[in-house]
Amino acid sequence: MDFNVKKFAADAGTFLSRAVQFTEEKLGQAEKTELDAHLENLLAKADSTKLWTEKVMKQTEVLLQPNPNARIEEFVYEKLERKAPSRLNNQEQLAQYMIDAGNEFGPGTAYGNALVKCGETQRRIGGAHRELVQTSAINFLTPLRNFIEGDYKTMAREKKLLQNKRLDLDAAKARLKKARTAEAKAAQVDSPLPEGDNSFMVNLSYMLSVLHVKWLKSEQELRITQSEFDRQAEITRLLLEGISSTHAHHLRCLNDFVEAQMTYFAQCYQYMLDLQKQLGSFPSTFASNNNQSSLTPMQSGSLPSVSAGASLPDMSNSIVTSGFIELKASNGSRKARVLYDYDAANSSELSLLADEVITVYSMPGMDSDWLMGERGNQKGKVPITYLELLN
Repeated sequence: MDFNVKKFAADAGTFLSRAVQFTEEKLGQAEKTELDAHLENLLAKADSTKLWTEKVMKQTEVLLQPNPNARIEEFVYEKLERKAPSRLNNQEQLAQYMIDAGNEFGPGTAYGNALVKCGETQRRIGGAHRELVQTSAINFLTPLRNFIEGDYKTMAREKKLLQNKRLDLDAAKARLKKARTAEAKAAQVDSPLPEGDNSFMVNLSYMLSVLHVKWLKSEQELRITQSEFDRQAEITRLLLEGISSTHAHHLRCLNDFVEAQMTYFAQCYQYMLDLQKQLGSFPSTFASNNNQSSLTPMQSGSLPSVSAGASLPDMSNSIVTSGFIELKASNGSRKARVLYDYDAANSSELSLLADEVITVYSMPGMDSDWLMGERGNQKGKVPITYLELLN
């Protein structure tokens, strides 16, 4: 590998010169070239944009994915350019628990059925949230991240170059000032010389010529560094003026994010409104069933909730109709439609949901007001007054 000693020495000298200039400026021992007000404002605006873009971006990520471990995992997979494994979000996880619990308690029970319905709604909300995350990542977070990792890095690089060119310029100004001061002091030297001894004048003349050459070299160096500084300042200014376009682009992205949120919340509202209507059909006595589990709705003095289109049986007539009498006498089974919800009082009974169809039959020794009901693998006693036999 080739190693250019001269280039290395020049780079080291430049670095040392900049370090000395920077240190003296901080200590107040050297003058500093100030940038024009417009460029200073652009630099401040770029730094402010970067700061707040990072904060908004990070907090949006927290909003869309509250789990910090999941965010770290997604970040690692993104850097590895690999697809992160699919996982249930919070709403979908809750939905799964609710549905599993509802199936465990029995979808035929009031509580089990309500859990299943809530779980299905939470699953739909989870799907809507997944769409929100994907849309926001594409239309909002990605443009913000591209600015931080792309445009701003370019701005920061040019800003650093401008800082270096300014340090070079100020160091050149300092060297020229020192050269002028040294030459002026040498020109003022005036001393009586012995007759015939002109060696001092020869040395003085030589020293003046050397200082003059150094002064000319410093002046040329100043012109070069001034030109480079002006050129870099113009490049930086043109680049930083793009911040206004960046703000306009981020505004469009923000509108897309707001629209995605609006769609998500509208979906959630509609899903929950539908769920509320479904749960609203449940009887209010469910809340007190734990305290009245030993009583049936009739015994507790409260009427059961009746579904739309169903009518309460005529309590003034005989409860056991001719169809039920025939069923009990035949010892066979029939299909029956449930007229309204019934919550089982104990484990020997079967909870019912309005409008569902179950199989019913009689068993020897059963009370005349009850039949055995079957729904899949579930079976239990059901009150005849809650049933309507089907042909």
